[in-house]
Amino acid sequence: MRCARRRNRSFASALAPSQSGVRVVVCSGGPIAPTAAGIGWSGEFIVVAADSGFDRARALGLRVDLVVGDFDSLSDEARGELERMGAAVERHAVAKDATDLELALDAALRFGPAEIRVVGSSNGRVDQAFGELLLIAHPKYAGVPIDLVTEDALVHVVRGSRTFAGVPGATISLFPVHGDATGVTTEGLLYPLTDETLALGATRGVSNEFAAEHVEIAVAGGVLIAVRPL
Repeated sequence: MRCARRRNRSFASALAPSQSGVRVVVCSGGPIAPTAAGIGWSGEFIVVAADSGFDRARALGLRVDLVVGDFDSLSDEARGELERMGAAVERHAVAKDATDLELALDAALRFGPAEIRVVGSSNGRVDQAFGELLLIAHPKYAGVPIDLVTEDALVHVVRGSRTFAGVPGATISLFPVHGDATGVTTEGLLYPLTDETLALGATRGVSNEFAAEHVEIAVAGGVLIAVRPL
């Protein structure tokens, strides 16, 4: 399937886009922070909506290329707009073995993206929020940098190494997922880590701070989730 790419306004430097390759924005149905709602993205990208994420995309002024899901939570107004817009539709049964967000991420992966950015969150449900954090760090997405913009945080998946821009004093927490993270080394944090192991379930990486405008986080083995409260 070939979808048109879109141009939008510049996104925050904390989520600076990749320099090459297509980027895919995946919109879920939950809210995002007011500070992020009007920022948008510069350059070209594809928009994939997970069911009611179509409403979220419309609220952000994004034109959707593909809508994925069982359509159990899509508003009547959105259904009419979807038909007028002519976006591609990938419909799934209500009884299925994956969430609409996972199906949308799988669809995004088929575009061969250089970067995926998930916009939205879990509408306050702890089970869904926990599932989303584990999902974006799933091994099947290992080849693509993934960020999540929620109502109250920026979340980054760290494999290998990544660099983030920020403000000195801003909070950042590091959590290993799917097992221990080994060989964790950071630059630019107030409490630096050097070739350390962050054990799954421990709180060693909670509430660190930016000590510089750019922070590099590297992990030799395993996967980290970096959470930055807004």
